[in-house]
Amino acid sequence: MAKKTVFLTGSSGNMGWHGFLELYKRREKFNFVLLNLDNPKSREKFKPYENDPAVTLLWGNLTNYDDVLRCVTGADIVLHVGGMVSPAADYDPKGTIHTNVTAARNIVNAAKAQPNPNAIKLVYIGTVAETGERDAPIHWARTGDPIKISVYDHYAISKVIAESIFAESGLRYWVSLRQSGILHANILKLDPIMFHIPINGVLEWATVEDSGRLLANVCEDWVPDDFWRRFYNIGSGADYRITNFEFEQYLLGALGLGDMRRLFNANWFSLRNFHGQWYADSDLLEHYLKFRENKPIIQYFAEIAAGSPWFYKFAKAVPKSFLKAFMMKKLTQTPVFGTMHWFKKDDKQRISAFFGSKAAWNAIGTWKNFHIKHPSKQVCNLNHGWDEHRGIANLTLKDLKKAAEFRGGKLESKYYSGDPYAPVAWRCAHGHTFFMSPNLALLGGHWCPEELPGPTNGDWSNGFSPWAYDAEAKVNPFFAQVWYPLHCKSENNTYGEEIYNGMKGYESF
Repeated sequence: MAKKTVFLTGSSGNMGWHGFLELYKRREKFNFVLLNLDNPKSREKFKPYENDPAVTLLWGNLTNYDDVLRCVTGADIVLHVGGMVSPAADYDPKGTIHTNVTAARNIVNAAKAQPNPNAIKLVYIGTVAETGERDAPIHWARTGDPIKISVYDHYAISKVIAESIFAESGLRYWVSLRQSGILHANILKLDPIMFHIPINGVLEWATVEDSGRLLANVCEDWVPDDFWRRFYNIGSGADYRITNFEFEQYLLGALGLGDMRRLFNANWFSLRNFHGQWYADSDLLEHYLKFRENKPIIQYFAEIAAGSPWFYKFAKAVPKSFLKAFMMKKLTQTPVFGTMHWFKKDDKQRISAFFGSKAAWNAIGTWKNFHIKHPSKQVCNLNHGWDEHRGIANLTLKDLKKAAEFRGGKLESKYYSGDPYAPVAWRCAHGHTFFMSPNLALLGGHWCPEELPGPTNGDWSNGFSPWAYDAEAKVNPFFAQVWYPLHCKSENNTYGEEIYNGMKGYESF
């Protein structure tokens, strides 16, 4: 049997590297094409494979179409893991959107340029950030829930646009796998963005080893045809569904640093506006790809701690008050991203986005009166506005009209071919007419591109759409399900041009 060729992007990153290592174990079945930026770190990392006949190392850029075309040509499977990610993406929002959107377009266009484009399988790695903040009581989520990008999260904007490029490509074999937070050894790095995460938020984590197996398994012949042209959530299962408070306790406990409340103040952490959810449907991906190791999460944290840098072993002997005052507190005061820096500079936009108001921040108080929540383990799904038992393949014109009305809009198309992957005309509540496949709208949770926050259609020169979520929730019952449970109806927050203008101090602008 002839070997398949796998083109893997992002192989120098955490998920991509573990995917490559897992695939390399199966090199009797696969050849590999790896495209990475040409830098000393990547050159050193892949030096052992320079003369390996199974591995083709190419140095270039995903934003260069010729580089991508060279890699896609002759490939049987494309695993698109690469691109700019957080926290680096937070420091360069404009560059992030350009890189991630351009890379997606280049891969799809390169696939379409092949003699038989419908024979190539494209695997896109999306993100949990696409659906944004989902704290209790709406902490159970699944694909098809509303796209809701957290304010300031330009990385998520780029991933939503890129996902739509794959889903609307018209190609026969594509899939979007939305990655959750990845547990890996490098997670121990300290960054001020760690304080953007609400203590009472939730996340279903995915281990980096499970993620690597997933990338390898999706390349196997036994993956059935009905797996493709869908959206899935990646998670390591029930034991990895924890609150952010539990995450800190597990990690610090494994490191021997004790209770997080000895290292942090309660009011250093945001109250909202971060992504995270427990997946009601992540077991479906496990059903198809059988990628989970099912290692207990406590054991996993212990293994992370065992391999931690020398600093953490030294930190155990340092008084917690010293670490708190001279390390953690200083992180919160970091310019631009430090939560306490916002209050020092009276950054009203960020205070509003992440805390609601100064009054809400003042009300947090100390750990003595901070309420640690324990979200319900009972799955509770949102209403998607159509009869999901019928299945996407059995949609009728009536079903599409009903779904559009639940989103505050209407179906403009007078005829439906019955093909859920072919775009139809919709109109949103704000009067924009747009074309989108029922598959992307109903199974992907996407809606009007004109209302997507950030640069219009991925291009800054076309204008800037605000995060006008209060206005959207008032006219879109579908979206209101993920907004009003976490935001007071009396709020009138619209985050728009002032956010973009405020970013002009960034080096990247």
